[in-house]
Amino acid sequence: MTAETLQGTWRELHRVALDRLGSPREARWLVEEASGRPWPACGDDPVGEQPGRRFGAMLERRSTGEPLQYVLGSWAFRTLELLVDRRVLIPRPETEVLVGVALEALAPRASALAVDLGTGSGAVALSLVAEHPGVAVWATDASPAALDVAAANAAGVGGRAARLRLALGDWWAALPGELRGRVDLVVSNPPYLSAAELAAADPAVRDWEPASALEAGPTGTEALAAILAGAPGWLADDGAVVVELSPPQVPEAARLARAAGLGALEVRADLAGRDRVLVVRR
Repeated sequence: MTAETLQGTWRELHRVALDRLGSPREARWLVEEASGRPWPACGDDPVGEQPGRRFGAMLERRSTGEPLQYVLGSWAFRTLELLVDRRVLIPRPETEVLVGVALEALAPRASALAVDLGTGSGAVALSLVAEHPGVAVWATDASPAALDVAAANAAGVGGRAARLRLALGDWWAALPGELRGRVDLVVSNPPYLSAAELAAADPAVRDWEPASALEAGPTGTEALAAILAGAPGWLADDGAVVVELSPPQVPEAARLARAAGLGALEVRADLAGRDRVLVVRR
């Protein structure tokens, strides 16, 4: 059965997807996305030609190993529904924890200036403006394609996006000089895999998500080093840096932070209890 011949009711197509994928959850998501209606309420509805073709194409993509989030074209992240495709990383629960820690750092402030380095889909920056009414965020990325996705997602959050600025460039180089010494919060989910770690990663990650957003370099700490070394020149006197990292990188990240003159080091765990977020202050 091909994308061109899928027809019948949504219940029948749900059964086809279940047989192919072996996942009731994924079969339901594909049916809901293609039909535009909740499952199982749509079960007895006849499938039109165009929705049936779209469902078949989505099923074929997922069957070949493409991540479900890219097949669906969007994914939930905290309070947002974000456009995601192969130009950007898929938003992950670990990064939701990163945002939570960043919001804690901003909580005492009625207004603040934040920078999201390497914004990708805009998940972190847009969550900050969605959940903190007084924060203005500069979101940077070295990838024009990623910034296109972030801009599309910004359009989806309405007037709150007026507090977001997107900037193209490599880490700190993307920011205008007048922000030096004024930044209250730097937040980042940078690449933190080494080349060897990326080569050994799950094919669903290695073969589909952008390598530039995953691999930092030979050691995996290159992006962390650039962020931490540059932070003191941009932070306000009581500013904070909140970065996501791999658990084994904590000792090296702490060393890099101390070498940059940053202190009050704190490490926060992700939902699985693994060290995942480093917090340091000027």
